[in-house]
Amino acid sequence: MTRPDPRQTAALSAALSRAVDLSALKARADAASTPQPAPGRPPSTPAGPSFVVDVAEANFEAEVVERSTQVPVVVALVAGWSAQSTQLLATLEQLAAEDNGSWHLAKVDVEASPRVAQLFGVQAVPMVIAIAGRQPVDAFNDVPPPDRVRQWIDSILDALRDRLPGIRAAEAAAPPADDTAPEPEDERFVAAETALNLGDFAAAEVAYQSILAAEPHNAEAKAALAQVQFLSRAQATDPSVIVRADISPDDVDAQLSAADLEVAGQQVEQAFTRLINAVRRSSGPDRDKARTHLVSLFDLFAPDDTRVVKARRDLASALF
Repeated sequence: MTRPDPRQTAALSAALSRAVDLSALKARADAASTPQPAPGRPPSTPAGPSFVVDVAEANFEAEVVERSTQVPVVVALVAGWSAQSTQLLATLEQLAAEDNGSWHLAKVDVEASPRVAQLFGVQAVPMVIAIAGRQPVDAFNDVPPPDRVRQWIDSILDALRDRLPGIRAAEAAAPPADDTAPEPEDERFVAAETALNLGDFAAAEVAYQSILAAEPHNAEAKAALAQVQFLSRAQATDPSVIVRADISPDDVDAQLSAADLEVAGQQVEQAFTRLINAVRRSSGPDRDKARTHLVSLFDLFAPDDTRVVKARRDLASALF
C-alpha cells in the first residue's frame, strides 16, 4: 500500500480546510439539481446502507466534512471505466457493511464530480483518503488485497476510537459476531448419503452399519439405517401384495409387505392399523414378527407424531 508523501498530505489538509467553506461548490450545487453522469456513462448504482454514500459537490460538506467529526470517512475517488476502481470499491463496501457504521464510505465519481477530484488533486484513480475531524489522516492510491485494506481500516479506527464518539457508538450497536465455525461434514455420512441419493440402498446400508459398528449409540446413523432398510424393502415389494394381504388376513408376511407399501404411499394410519390387527389375530412367532415390524415402522417417524402415539396405545391394547 503506497503511503502519501508528507507534502501531499499537507496539501490535502490545506485543501480540505478550505473545503469546509466550499463557496464555489455550494454555488454550483444551488444552481443545479442532482449531478448528471458524464456522457456515455451509466447512472450510478444505489449507494447501499446509510454509511455508504455517493458523494458529489452538492453533498460533499454534509457527507464528508460534517460526518468526519463523528466517525472516519473514507473517501474513494473512482471512475466507472476503471476496473481497479470497481475492484477496490467492492472491498471497501464489503468492509463498510461488516463494520456497521463505525466508519463511513464516500464514493466519488471523478468524472461526474470533477471539482471534488480537483479539491484532492487527483491524478490517477482509484485514490482513497481517510478523513477525520475535518482533516485527512491517511491515504493510498493503489489496490491492496482485502486483508491489507482491513488492516488499514482497523489501524485508523484504533487510532481514533477515543477521539470520535461515533466509532464506539456504532461498535456497541453492531450485532455480535458469530465466531462459531461450521463443523466439518462427517465424510462417513457424506458417503452414505451419496449412495442413498444414487439409489444404491445396499451400499448406503453398509455405510450406516459401519458407522454404528464404531458408534453403537449414534442416533443419526440409527435413524438413517432404518430409513434405508425400509426404502430397500419397499422398492423390492410387488405392489400386488396388498391385494394378497387383504384376501389372506392370516398371511403375516403379506401383512408386513403390504404395510411397507402403504407407508411408502403415505397411508400411514392404514399401515399401522393393518399390523395391529395382525398382532391381535396371531400368536407365537407370527405375533412377535408383526409387533417387531410395526415398531420398526415407528422409527421412521418422530416419537411425538400423533399417528405413532395413537398406534403405540393401540398396540399396547392388542398385546395386553
